[in-house]
Amino acid sequence: MNAPDYLRSLFGLSGKVAVVIGGTGELCGAMAEGLAGAGAEVVLVGRSAEKATTRLTKIATAGGKAWFHSAEATSKAELEGLRDAVLKKSGRIDIVVNGAGINSATPFFDITEEEFDRIVRVNFKGVFLGCQVFGKYLVDRGQGGSIINLGSMSGIAPISRVFTYSATKGAVHNLSINLAREWAPQKVRVNLLVPGFFPAEQNKKVLTPDRVASIMGHTPMKRFGEARELIGATLLLASDTAGGFITGEELVVDGGFNAMTI
Repeated sequence: MNAPDYLRSLFGLSGKVAVVIGGTGELCGAMAEGLAGAGAEVVLVGRSAEKATTRLTKIATAGGKAWFHSAEATSKAELEGLRDAVLKKSGRIDIVVNGAGINSATPFFDITEEEFDRIVRVNFKGVFLGCQVFGKYLVDRGQGGSIINLGSMSGIAPISRVFTYSATKGAVHNLSINLAREWAPQKVRVNLLVPGFFPAEQNKKVLTPDRVASIMGHTPMKRFGEARELIGATLLLASDTAGGFITGEELVVDGGFNAMTI
């Protein structure tokens, strides 16, 4: 077997259908491109068809297959509608990425209940509902599947200035590992893809000059990650061949940030 055939046998996703919630964003959009490039039919999920257009065009130009479905990640009814729409149009669901998220750098004593509730609703409730709706389908189907939840370095160790965000990501990490244990007998794998610091829409307001200097001082590679650098980890976790024995994992892609102490 030559190298391309061997890699396709490990990481190829031909015949699979991947639902990427948050796929209109920068990081999950790159993950969606990677899934499509490996042969999966990809459903980009977000609130804005306009934001999805560029990503869909890139996927189509590269020979992949993808389409957009509008849904609110915090609504169980809309996620159930999404599930039903995908099954009707594509016939199956094999991979689910729960990647919707928002951030804030509000000082702790200034965090309002409205802001707290909004971040908890998107970052934690959205993942909870995504796992509940699509996890039930995968478990009941009995053919296995892969759920990839977007974690955070702040889910491993709290990071300063982003109090509510850190709390919600800690909850996402706990839930994911718990479900990985629960659904392993049904061959439904649940893992966390944990980016280090990647400039994206949700953290632009947080990346002040002093914050950037602090991050670079704690990142051995001395740079931010690029969205495309999440693709390899995504394909590993998505593939039942390459990643078939991986569940409950916090797969960190961070340029060494988590390895740094003093």
